[in-house]
Amino acid sequence: MFHFIPLSLPFLNFLLFPTIIVFLYHFLQTKRSRLPPSPAGVSFPILGHLHLLKKPLHRSLAKLSADHGSVLLLHFGSRPVLLVSSPSAAQECLTKNDIAFASRPRLSVGKHLGCNYTSLLWAPYGPHWRNQRRIATLQILSPTRIQMYGSVRTEEVKFLIRRLCGGQDETGQNGFRTVEMKRMFFETVLNIMMRMVAGKRYCGERESEEAERFREIVKQGFEVSGATNMGDFLPNFMKWVGLWNGIEKKMERLQGLREGFMQNLIEERRRMRRDDGDQMKGNRAMADVLLDLQQTEPHYYTDAFVRGMMQGMLSAGTDTSSATMEWALSLLLNNPHSLLKAQAEIDSHVGPNRLIQESDLPNLPFLHSVLKETLRIYPVAPLLVPHESSEDCVVGGFDVPRGTMLLINNWAIQNDAGSWPDPAEFRPERFQTTREVEEGCRWLPFGAGRRGCPGEGLAMRMVGLTLGCLIQCFEWRRVGKEMVDMSEGGGLTMPRAKPLWANCRPRPVLLRLLPTL
Repeated sequence: MFHFIPLSLPFLNFLLFPTIIVFLYHFLQTKRSRLPPSPAGVSFPILGHLHLLKKPLHRSLAKLSADHGSVLLLHFGSRPVLLVSSPSAAQECLTKNDIAFASRPRLSVGKHLGCNYTSLLWAPYGPHWRNQRRIATLQILSPTRIQMYGSVRTEEVKFLIRRLCGGQDETGQNGFRTVEMKRMFFETVLNIMMRMVAGKRYCGERESEEAERFREIVKQGFEVSGATNMGDFLPNFMKWVGLWNGIEKKMERLQGLREGFMQNLIEERRRMRRDDGDQMKGNRAMADVLLDLQQTEPHYYTDAFVRGMMQGMLSAGTDTSSATMEWALSLLLNNPHSLLKAQAEIDSHVGPNRLIQESDLPNLPFLHSVLKETLRIYPVAPLLVPHESSEDCVVGGFDVPRGTMLLINNWAIQNDAGSWPDPAEFRPERFQTTREVEEGCRWLPFGAGRRGCPGEGLAMRMVGLTLGCLIQCFEWRRVGKEMVDMSEGGGLTMPRAKPLWANCRPRPVLLRLLPTL
């Protein structure tokens, strides 16, 4: 038999009061907090929305945004992710909330390939990152410093032109020669970057063992960085997944190769400075700027610091620029009227008696538009490197909590029909009508805000000069009647699925200039 003990009114109040307080707190929090929408009914326990991600990632995320909205809150396992796919929301993140989103999430790629979150790309927002950014912007990649290496870029482009001419026994029907442009572009950019950063060139008529090793390091770096490491998003007790699938082991092994390669460059430069210091005064490389800083503050500017800066410049500057050149030439081969228009502009401005120079680039608006349209359709960063909110903020009228990872789908923004009529069509002319097409974060190939790419000026000069000289000096045709396959490959920088092969033949202007090259 059960006996019920009557409860007194004061005791009931004692029990109910905290319950009411907790209920009201959560009710008010829910009313006050207006989180961005999430795809309904498709979130799995532990995984969240990870099962929705397919390759290529920028396209699967674009489909999610098209179905559910341009500002979405996803959950990659236990990590909240803000997915932004509209120019207005991207502008809000990178201007109004620039400081709030100036940090980086702690992902395994930042740990292993970002020198334990200390590199310029992966360091959190703070004094260390600001110092690195200052050095990159004001000392290494300043307009004056970039101008100093103008002769290096010109020499390497001339070397590329001589290689493309080849020998008479290599020409085919009507004097055309079939060449693989992926390797040609990569070796040209590698030589330019190596000479600027470390004062040496790697690629000649025959590629050196060191150059082949670095090519493989860069290739693996972008492949591994573009892979999804599930261990980054799962609870701590499931972190073994990242070890089980081998990605973290690959990153650790790759970073060992990168650090060994960079340390050899540093030691070689040190020996040259010690043995030939007087002769090197007119041949200063970017590594010398960092080694000079090391002499002033050796405890801060350690070899690890120098390695990280050099590694970032070489990795970020080679594959991205060469891939853009390959996409641009592919688009011109499929749109020969644009190729002829670019040739006519160069012929008119430069004339037949000299090679195009970097100083000509501002006076070649159509060539500049070709580069911009290429970067619009095939951005080297289809997804901007992830940001993370360091404080609560508001995006698109929605509340974004601190610690949310931000993904800006640059590819979706730049290929949106609402901002770009007929976005799949290659139309460089759209950049000549008005400057407004680039405003409002509709064109973001180099990012924007505090975390925008500091190498934009160098990249546009390097790509513009190389592509301009090839258009000026050669006739270009597709290999066969079929259109060039424009399929996208995997990886962080959206490379072509297949290397570009093209037919080229010297134009009369080159035959006159060849003895002077």
